[in-house]
Amino acid sequence: MARETIAELLLDRLGDRRPGLRTRERTWTWDEVVRAGADRAALARSVRGGGPFHIGILLDNVAEYVFWLGGAALAGAAVVGINPTRRGAALEQEVRRTDCRLIVTDRRGLELLDGLDIGVRRDRFLLVDEPDYAARVAACAAEPHLDPDIAPSTRMLLLFTSGTTGAAKAALCSQGRLAGLGHRNSAKYDVTASDVCYCPMPLFHGNALMALWAPALAAGACVALTPKFSASGFLPDVRAFGATFFTYVGKAVSYVLAQPERPDDADNTLTHAFGTEASPEDQAAFLRRFGCRLLEGYGSSEGAGMFARAPGAPPGSLGIAAKDGVRIVDPDSYRECPPAELDEHGRVRNAAAAIGAIVDVDGAAAFEGYYADPAADAERVRNGWYWTGDLGYVDQDGHFYFAGRAGDWIRVDGENISALVTEQVLRRHRDVLAAAAFAVPDPRSGDQVMAALEIPEGRCFADLRLPDFLAAQRDLGTKGAPRFVRVSHALPATGSGKLRKKELQAEGWRTTDPVYRWTGRGGADYALMTDADKDALRAEFATSGRARLLP
Repeated sequence: MARETIAELLLDRLGDRRPGLRTRERTWTWDEVVRAGADRAALARSVRGGGPFHIGILLDNVAEYVFWLGGAALAGAAVVGINPTRRGAALEQEVRRTDCRLIVTDRRGLELLDGLDIGVRRDRFLLVDEPDYAARVAACAAEPHLDPDIAPSTRMLLLFTSGTTGAAKAALCSQGRLAGLGHRNSAKYDVTASDVCYCPMPLFHGNALMALWAPALAAGACVALTPKFSASGFLPDVRAFGATFFTYVGKAVSYVLAQPERPDDADNTLTHAFGTEASPEDQAAFLRRFGCRLLEGYGSSEGAGMFARAPGAPPGSLGIAAKDGVRIVDPDSYRECPPAELDEHGRVRNAAAAIGAIVDVDGAAAFEGYYADPAADAERVRNGWYWTGDLGYVDQDGHFYFAGRAGDWIRVDGENISALVTEQVLRRHRDVLAAAAFAVPDPRSGDQVMAALEIPEGRCFADLRLPDFLAAQRDLGTKGAPRFVRVSHALPATGSGKLRKKELQAEGWRTTDPVYRWTGRGGADYALMTDADKDALRAEFATSGRARLLP
């Protein structure tokens, strides 16, 4: 019988002597992992206090994080994954709004929280690197057991959304939903008991928890931890752990591929991986260099499982609908959009009609909501449907495609331009590690396309030969080419490695990073914007009565 809670999945591993958790320093059997979780469950109960049983965890990917995931599950508590890349007021607001009753961190995490009013007294902090921590855990040693009050509906996670397009919200995830994802994703991503699942993505994010930790738990696979993602340390870690599977985001893949190619790259144990936003070109390059298949998918902290893998699906496709209720609809009329008509380059000929919102008309009941945020709940559930907040289209054969976030459309000369298409084209460039495209206001009307590019140290804008590169991309329309290009060696990103597009868009060409503007002369070149150029552009906005559009 399938186990319906994370607590049950853990207790199934009791007595299992196979490796369950591995770091560079030590390996624990699954039995040891479960018993470590039971001890921490007892400690959490002893200091619980009143109110929601929420445990904030502010740690890198270390063994204690995994032990506390198990401890929370066995205690019936919910883990609030605290993002260590956040700072100051933003960090204070995120933690305070989740009503944590206990904080598990280390001395470095304590420094981040020092002086912030997060609603948790200092005596309710557990520092895993304090001398008395091990003794406190040992004093609460308890035999693992199933609490009869734990049910599939018991809250397990409060996952902050990545915050790439706005303020982060705390998405709820129950034990039942996470356990279900563990079962389904272990089958979907071919994770078996013989796999070693390398986890370079942060454990405070849904990618690591829903696509790696829970499937590994369900299958009995080993979880291998590295404290933080490192492009240069990726392949040495894989070899040291004997890793066969990992999860990723596209930016991490581009960083790994940017490492110098070596003749022995394919000498590793990797076979497959799952993630999002790796370009078809990067997928092919990763398979060629490392002999590892990258399985692209679609999902979020709030909902997953809308699409099924389809053998022989076109490159870039999300797959086919996994259930009847998944549709592409016009967000105003709620009517289903017609199939996309694609040209020989894969561009959508009838974009105005075919591109719409990705919804699940039967998905509202499965959406567990956000913590204490009814306005955000209402944004996700309308007309009794679950709205992903993303855009997409479906081709004549039923293959679905991602077309960007709801705010990723740019109105240029009266025509809608997809920021996603521009981003995908820019990411093909061998010297572009990450790219974001977004709208900036035109001084007279509508928008212009701006791009932010992250390039390796030692490279400069001239090295990109961007006009020649863009001219060679046959699937990029003339209006999709960026008119402004910001260049950086370190663009602002979320803790899970995704670019902060709202922040980039708000700064626009007013950033202190170098910005190049399309001149339109001759072969359409770019010129570095000076302070005088920016002042002149501001004056254009004022003359046209559009200065209000500049933050």
